[in-house]
Amino acid sequence: MPTLLGLISDTHIRSAGEADLGAEVASALRGSDLICHLGDVYRAEVLDWLEQLAPVYCAEGNGDPHLRGDRRVQRAHVLELEKLKVGLLHGYDYPEPPWRSLESAMATEFGGPVDVMLFGDTHVAASGWCRGVLLLNPGSPTIPSGRLDVPGTVGRLHLDRGTARAEIVQLTRAIPLRW
Repeated sequence: MPTLLGLISDTHIRSAGEADLGAEVASALRGSDLICHLGDVYRAEVLDWLEQLAPVYCAEGNGDPHLRGDRRVQRAHVLELEKLKVGLLHGYDYPEPPWRSLESAMATEFGGPVDVMLFGDTHVAASGWCRGVLLLNPGSPTIPSGRLDVPGTVGRLHLDRGTARAEIVQLTRAIPLRW
């Protein structure tokens, strides 16, 4: 049976009262077998909220050092699902930067090659293939492209017996944050 990963990143929730990301995000991620948060969570309550939908894995973002020790949070994860290795981390320069090859990044971050690299950090949704590796950033549901006044994005990754398909889900409403 195929596996569905719900993808979210860069929520930047500063207040426990904002940890509920709303019905639209819940609907986009509902039905996921796993949810991958790709860092800059800021509040563990966000992971708790997501965990009501599915088990959660989280890559530690630069704003998350206080979450070390949370069983869901690691600097990077490698998941083996549907005959594929899926790597999760927070920051990766996309497309491949001239100063660090994709192979070097995978060796450093995951200890070797992966079939799919999931990342966040930029707040910009992006998906593409580089030398046989699917690179996917779901963007941000709360601060897409650094803006607070427009609807954000989340993602879904469909895995089925060695194949991967990325999907970016455009939300229809901005999620208000208290700054």
